Amino acid sequence: MHALLRAYEGRAAATGGSGRDPVNLPMIRHWCEAMGDTSPVYRGPAATAPPTMLQAWTMGGLSGHPAGTGRSAAYDEMFALLDGAGCTSVVATDCEQEYLRPLRPGDRITFDTVIESVSPRKTTALGTGYFVTTRTDVHAEGELAGTHRFRILKYRPARRNRDAERKAPARPRPVVNRDNAGFWAGVAEHRLLIQRCTDCASLRFPWLPGCNTCGGAEWDTVEASGEGTVFSHVVMHHPPFPAFAPNGDGGPYAVALVELAEGVRIVSNVIGVPYDRVRVGMPVHLEFLVADPELELPVFRASESG
Repeated sequence: MHALLRAYEGRAAATGGSGRDPVNLPMIRHWCEAMGDTSPVYRGPAATAPPTMLQAWTMGGLSGHPAGTGRSAAYDEMFALLDGAGCTSVVATDCEQEYLRPLRPGDRITFDTVIESVSPRKTTALGTGYFVTTRTDVHAEGELAGTHRFRILKYRPARRNRDAERKAPARPRPVVNRDNAGFWAGVAEHRLLIQRCTDCASLRFPWLPGCNTCGGAEWDTVEASGEGTVFSHVVMHHPPFPAFAPNGDGGPYAVALVELAEGVRIVSNVIGVPYDRVRVGMPVHLEFLVADPELELPVFRASESG
C-alpha cells in the first residue's frame, strides 16, 4: 500500500491556483483585529500583510476556486485509494510556513500545490493510516513569496472498546465549601434551600457569602416549593459525556436554566421528556436524582403535556 501511495509523491495536488482577491487592507485589518495584533507595520499606506496570513490569500472561500484550478486528478486518485483501504477519516495534524518576501496591498497571488510525501503506515490513538504532506508555493506578482506545508492523517478509525464505554463515568463531584455547604446539606435532606438576606429580604441563588442587592452579610434560608418553568435551555451534543445522558450512552441531553416559583434561577438537567421536547416556558418540578451511591443532585422533571 505504501508503495502505491509513494507513486503520488511529487505529483501536483493543485495547479494554476489564483487568489480570489489581491492582498488588501480590509482583509489585513480583519485578521489583525481577530488576532489582537496591533503592530503598526500592518497599518497605513506602507502596510504589509502579517506573514501568517500566507494561506489566507490562497483560500477559495465558500464558493471555491474557479473551474480548472481546484484539486488535481492525482490528488483525488490518491484519496480514493486511501478510502478504498478503509482510511476514510481525516484529521489535520500540523503545518509549517516559510516566508520569503513581504506581501503588500495590491499583490496578485498565484500558487501551486504538490504532494510532497506520504509516510509509511502509522498507528495512532485515533487509528491506523498514513500522513500526507502537501507543499503549496505561493507567488506574489510571479515572485516566490513563501511556502506552506500542510500535513494530514488519513486513517482507519480504531475499534471502540464497547465494554469500557458501557461503564459510564461518574458525575463530577461538586465543590463544597463554607459558602455553599448549607445548600448541599439541604440536598442531602431532599430540600432545595435558597438564601434570603435578613437585611433586605432579597433571595439569591446560587449561594453567595453576601447579598448582591444590599451587601448585607447576614442571611437565612427559604425552602423552595420545587415548582418552576424552563427559562432557557441548551441541548448538549458534543463532547459525549455518558454520565450526564439519561440512558448513559453519551447521547444528547438537555440542560436548562429553571426559574423557580420564588423568582431565582438554577441550572440543572430536565428529565422526563426527550431532549428535543424541552421548551421555554415548560412547567417542571423538583426531584432528587441518585447519580451514584455517594451523590444526589436536584433535577427537574417535565411532562409531555408541559
